[in-house]
Amino acid sequence: MILIITGGYASLASPNHKPGTVKDLIVPPNSETENSVTLLWDKPVKGPKPASYAVYCNGQLVNEVNKTNCTVANLSPGISYTFCVKSKDADGNLSNRGSKIVKQTKKQGQVFNVQAFGAKGDGITKDTKAIQDAIDACTPGGTVYIPAGTFLSGALFLKSKMTFYLARGAILKGSLDIRDYSPMIPNRFAGWELNSYASLLTAGVIDHKGGYGITDLSICGEGTISGGSTALGKTMMDAENDYRNRLICLMNCKNVNIQGLNLEESPSWTVHYIYSKDVTCHDLTIRSTAQNGDGMDPDSSTDCYIFNCTFSTNDDCIAIKSGKNPEGYFIARPSENIFISDCHFAEGHSVAIGSEMSGGVRNVVVRDCILDKVPLGIQVKVTKDRGGFVEGLKVVDCRLPIIAIKTSVGYNNYGGAAPVLPYIKNLTFTGLDMTSAKIDRSAILVEGFPVKDNNTKDVRFKDIKLPENATITLSNCKDLNFQNVLTISGEKPVFKVTESEKINY
Repeated sequence: MILIITGGYASLASPNHKPGTVKDLIVPPNSETENSVTLLWDKPVKGPKPASYAVYCNGQLVNEVNKTNCTVANLSPGISYTFCVKSKDADGNLSNRGSKIVKQTKKQGQVFNVQAFGAKGDGITKDTKAIQDAIDACTPGGTVYIPAGTFLSGALFLKSKMTFYLARGAILKGSLDIRDYSPMIPNRFAGWELNSYASLLTAGVIDHKGGYGITDLSICGEGTISGGSTALGKTMMDAENDYRNRLICLMNCKNVNIQGLNLEESPSWTVHYIYSKDVTCHDLTIRSTAQNGDGMDPDSSTDCYIFNCTFSTNDDCIAIKSGKNPEGYFIARPSENIFISDCHFAEGHSVAIGSEMSGGVRNVVVRDCILDKVPLGIQVKVTKDRGGFVEGLKVVDCRLPIIAIKTSVGYNNYGGAAPVLPYIKNLTFTGLDMTSAKIDRSAILVEGFPVKDNNTKDVRFKDIKLPENATITLSNCKDLNFQNVLTISGEKPVFKVTESEKINY
């Protein structure tokens, strides 16, 4: 699967489309199962916005949705199906043409029930060995099956060409004993490569010079994966400074699907994928109350899809990263081509790029998301020591309370400096409801560095609704354009502009 970026927008192709025609229908990486296929598409580029979308399978209408994704279920294993999606306008008229795709469901593989390997699922017995034995025994294309029950476990290590499936009522519960996550393994955390405790689910071995050691992995179902939260995280910090594990950690993985699960109470970040490619995360509910309890952290990873997820976290809901300062700058593996849509951010800090972004971040789309309950909204966070770049961010048709592009943060800023300043450019924000913005701070804040070549530049704001008396603050910026950025009453917001040029409002 090759992701093409057109005008900072993630898509798989860019043909000419007639008005109302759905664009770029795809099946995200590895998201097909034995009995379902997940579809994702772009909105029509011409004509009014659709009221809904009709989804067809082999010519039969199977669903109508008001978002740009759909999972078609109740299919048979190993069968090719033809899918078509058509847009429907407010009067109920279907588009004349629809986007089509043919996809085969996965073939039925062998099932390895962990109870057959001795797992008790009583919430008391440690089932680590039994579950790991089932993983090790799993044949290519097979499924490790976790039935209903509470399965207490330490670190588990997944492999290629397998599905790790939790049935409804199944809970994989992380042990509170740090010895169950030892020995420490090479990893990356908060921007540095280091040794840390193994995660509850770990896949791959980290290698910033290498390719992909784990491929075709699916972690899915209707159950729950639950970590040790603050209690385990504090024990790990007390024992080994700040080398906490995550709930799920992928390293040098390709073609991974994480789907349908409740993910909760990680000791730190919940889902962290490093030096990985073609990662799909969808239909997840992520809850975290721990310190640094991020929801999802794509880290020097490419061609990633995050959609239909609900986040309630104690830190950033999503934080896109690529290493820190000289180390991240010289490793130089960016995070790029990341598509986020139809997510609900119920609680947490923000959707963030950075602050560790020294390898660069390129081509990120955030579309049709609700962020108005997260106080920091959309953030781009860099410091003068990072190096690297942020370019090609596009935020479209979202509700959020603030946009903040910041060149200094008051935390996680230790260590030597990269040899160059970072730069930020080519950002687009359009179709945003920002009426929940607080008027005691800037609703839109854009900072750059005082060096001309490192001014934040080429930023476009269009069709944005703000509260009355909203303020926009700009400093060290160049070539910024504001079009139809107005308060509820149709007035222009208050602009505070310093050390900037070519600002059109």
